[in-house]
Amino acid sequence: MPQRHLALTTLVVRDYDEAIAFFTDAVGFELAEDTDRGNGTRWVVVRPTPDGPHGPGLLLARAKNDDERAAVGNQTGGRVAFFLHTDDFAADHARMLDAGVHFLEEPRHEPYGSVAVFEDVCGNRWDLLQPAG
Repeated sequence: MPQRHLALTTLVVRDYDEAIAFFTDAVGFELAEDTDRGNGTRWVVVRPTPDGPHGPGLLLARAKNDDERAAVGNQTGGRVAFFLHTDDFAADHARMLDAGVHFLEEPRHEPYGSVAVFEDVCGNRWDLLQPAG
């Protein structure tokens, strides 16, 4: 069977620059690509830095019509949409709090690991998670 991996997931955002700033400054991702595509559109990809250029990334897509604008921040109906794994929960949690990231709960220590839900700049929910073991 061929090897496959999930390369990009589209995240519909209000504004490219607002989303880039949040994911690079507050969450600690790297800006992997920002290419002008004409007509006010851009191809913007951010990735968690340890994964490098071949790891999974987010394609930040600016909402361009009423249906897309209505989905910003609610792409999964209010459920956690993304799971950001870390090997140092305490350090990442503290850094993100200092950067103004809005956490919806205090950290929890569950059998599966340490976790806290946060919202991105558009209101999508994420788990910051350090898996157990």
